[in-house]
Amino acid sequence: MWKHPTLTGLVCLLLGALVLPAGPAQAGDTGEQIVLKSCAECHAVKKPDDEFLTIDERMNRKGPPLYYAGQKYRAEWLKKWLQKPERITPGGVFFANATEVTDDGDEIVDTKLSAHAPLGREEAEEVADYLMTLRPFPERTDKEEFKPGKLMRVLAEKDFRSFKGCAACHRDAPDFGGVSGPELYTAFERLQPEYMISYTRNPTLWEPRSLMPNRHLPDEGINKLVNYLKMIAEEQK
Repeated sequence: MWKHPTLTGLVCLLLGALVLPAGPAQAGDTGEQIVLKSCAECHAVKKPDDEFLTIDERMNRKGPPLYYAGQKYRAEWLKKWLQKPERITPGGVFFANATEVTDDGDEIVDTKLSAHAPLGREEAEEVADYLMTLRPFPERTDKEEFKPGKLMRVLAEKDFRSFKGCAACHRDAPDFGGVSGPELYTAFERLQPEYMISYTRNPTLWEPRSLMPNRHLPDEGINKLVNYLKMIAEEQK
């Protein structure tokens, strides 16, 4: 989310919904000022008009949207991650941009992936506190309820990897799963369960050009899936 200020990027030109304050972020800036001056180069920090959310925009996006971050992320995780960022999507925001076809199959080229610069503790807390105020769609998450429950691990893993086919794009362990989507073995630590339920129920509600298919899962199936993500996130601690 933090990038050292340069010119406003292509994403901002495409989204066209934000007029950035002049100048780079300065010491003493509020979280909102830091986000508007710096993060907006790679992230949508204001809701764009739907007409700008094209396939081309999705393919050239540099970072995930932040304008509903307060409904998506957990505040404590966000504050820690901003100080010590690690790549969440192994293949980048759009995996094809970092993929090369080789005789041994498709490979992700690390040199084509950019790293997120870390923030200092105070900046991270300022930015996270501001991002948590961004809740433009309360009707989407307020109605969702996560019901913690016990699962048989072997069956839950098989459901994720084989029955639902999630492992084609996502990793549920550091060494297993696809790389085109974000890894999910820390998803419960970083994402709010109500958001996970809502997004799984209808990905295009949040992301009109989402790469994730709508599997039309019943409530019970979605709740089991989130419980599995809770289980594997706790195993990572």
